[in-house]
Amino acid sequence: MSVKNFNGEFDIPENSKSLYILVIATTDISLIPGLTVAGATPELTHFTPAADAEFLVKGKCSVINTVPVTPEGIPTPAIITRASLEFVKIPKFVVNAGSRIKPNLPLIDLGGEPGGDIRKGSLRREVAERILNNGINLGEEFSNSFDFLIIGESIPAGTTTAMAVLAGLGYDTFDKVSSASPENPKELKKKIVFEAIKDIPNDLIGKLAKLSDPMLLGVSGIALGFKGKILLAGGTQMTAAAAIIREFNKNKLKDIAIGTTKWIINDKSSDILGLAKAVGIPVLAAWLDFTNSRFEGLRVYEKGFVKEGVGAGGASIYAMKRGVTNEQILGKVEEIYQRITSNLM
Repeated sequence: MSVKNFNGEFDIPENSKSLYILVIATTDISLIPGLTVAGATPELTHFTPAADAEFLVKGKCSVINTVPVTPEGIPTPAIITRASLEFVKIPKFVVNAGSRIKPNLPLIDLGGEPGGDIRKGSLRREVAERILNNGINLGEEFSNSFDFLIIGESIPAGTTTAMAVLAGLGYDTFDKVSSASPENPKELKKKIVFEAIKDIPNDLIGKLAKLSDPMLLGVSGIALGFKGKILLAGGTQMTAAAAIIREFNKNKLKDIAIGTTKWIINDKSSDILGLAKAVGIPVLAAWLDFTNSRFEGLRVYEKGFVKEGVGAGGASIYAMKRGVTNEQILGKVEEIYQRITSNLM
């Protein structure tokens, strides 16, 4: 089966007017050494969301002179997203919730700011409220033209802020969020989160301003405002977005599912299904298989590298639900990969 359902059923409308959006942001905790591999160095992680957005839309990057890579040289999962969306030809928009580096392309800005260090406080209260409210307005506007929304994300170190948000909202989240690396730095994440949550406000906006990154607030706002069905395209981070949505409007979750990859489902160092069940949201997974790829840089996805990002799972699910096979997606990914790796050598 190319797409598997967990925690309940969720159907993508057959003849939906669909839209893919990528919400980008940065957080200063990505500068902590060893926390994320979503960039060749900690400093370059602040370029990753903008570069992901440029690659998704244009097929090349200009904020940096190459595509985003891990320290091992494994390229961004945006290649999977771009490949999948080439088959279905739906519109793509980039939404900036608070990225320190902005991509060189047209985008929608939510008036946010980059997230700070959650141990001291991520965002000013008024900024958090502005991101949420502008997101709600944008979601309402999208409802005038679309009835199905795929929301992807790009924010290095986002699993750590997701862990903090879930913990701050009362969920058992430690040891359950994933990582782009096969070696999930859980002890470092827990140390950061324990310090961040030891003194948090009692009110919801206060908690979110202290703990959340701008991406989670932007995604949550857009979802709260949108009238149709939504696929939150990402890994364990999207359980935190769903938890925020639930705090504002529990009934909204009946129209929402998380769309991820089999690599997140199979990740023994995390538990997306347990987190999603606790929040009360279904999970769909694209059963992609890169075992037989002719490129080692793609075969390593089967060894736990990268796993998800830039809406790769959600975009693949959407394409597969419309008849695109794993082999077709892999072939297109290899075509893109071959083109970009000449620039990485």
